[in-house]
Amino acid sequence: MSRAQRRSQLTDVGRSLFAIRGLDGTTIEEIAVAAGVSKPVIYEHFGSKEGLYREVVEQESKILLQTITGSLSEEAAPRILVERAALALLSYIEDRTDGFRILIRDGPAQAEGAFSTLFSLIVARVEHIFTDEFARRGFSPDDGAMYAQMLVGMVAMTGQWWLDVRKPSKEAVAAHVVNLAWHGLTGLRTAPELHDHH
Repeated sequence: MSRAQRRSQLTDVGRSLFAIRGLDGTTIEEIAVAAGVSKPVIYEHFGSKEGLYREVVEQESKILLQTITGSLSEEAAPRILVERAALALLSYIEDRTDGFRILIRDGPAQAEGAFSTLFSLIVARVEHIFTDEFARRGFSPDDGAMYAQMLVGMVAMTGQWWLDVRKPSKEAVAAHVVNLAWHGLTGLRTAPELHDHH
């Protein structure tokens, strides 16, 4: 195995063990046994168990942020953008379940609040959509920023719940999130559907 392949293999093994047991519950021995290497190999690549954990967190944070940002990259009506962002988060949870479990679990001091840091970055990406839309309608841009917090919070919490239940489908969950965000409690539709068909 090349150095890069070994590093990537150790990161994969670390990710699946950390997802189940957390940083504190996982030992360097377990990682070594699962990867079929001796402990010094892990130290050589990452310096410590925390170093490996940090690498996993950084990798997952980057993937999640790219996923969300990618969903917002094309020009579209705000409602469609909200649908895409909600669906993007749920798809990330579906495809990278271990990564999401690690991000939402409180990490060590070095990776403190990985998810809250990420959350702020995601809010910042969503915020400009709201502030533009609010300004266009004569509302205060500060309110737009607050609504971005509310919306991302709603999607993130719903994602954490969906992580374990996986029902209904991610498309249905996204449609319901947008139903609430778009119509408010007084105007909810009984059978919401996504509007984005691309």
